[in-house]
Amino acid sequence: MPDTHSGQNFANHSRVVAPYHFIAGPILLLNAVYGFYSVITLGTLHSIMNALVAVALIIVFLFARLFALGAQDRVIRLEMRLRMKELLPADIQNRITDFTPSQMVALRFASDAELPALARKVLDDNMTNSSSIKKEIKDWQGDYCRV
Repeated sequence: MPDTHSGQNFANHSRVVAPYHFIAGPILLLNAVYGFYSVITLGTLHSIMNALVAVALIIVFLFARLFALGAQDRVIRLEMRLRMKELLPADIQNRITDFTPSQMVALRFASDAELPALARKVLDDNMTNSSSIKKEIKDWQGDYCRV
């Protein structure tokens, strides 16, 4: 399938889903604030239960995102192990297991041509900050199937 997206880079690669981040999140936060306000002003069992449910909804909201990102990162790590076995020179293929999950997730944006040199640099310089790794990428390959 041809790539219909253009221009993804370090500055704009973070994914924001407007209904999730800008509508559902603020509504849940406002609901929690109102729930605590009701507990303070009313102090009824009903207001306490509403506040607890509001907290539970925020927890669900946050963990829904974290669980999805965790599953995505597992798939990225598998994909990167396969790419690295194909693309890395023999002398560093046996070091694939030395990459941390965050290093692999950051390296996924590197093109096949620049992955070997960048992977070597990440290991040799012990680069652990994913933003620093992403900033080293010259030929950014967009990931348009992200959660």
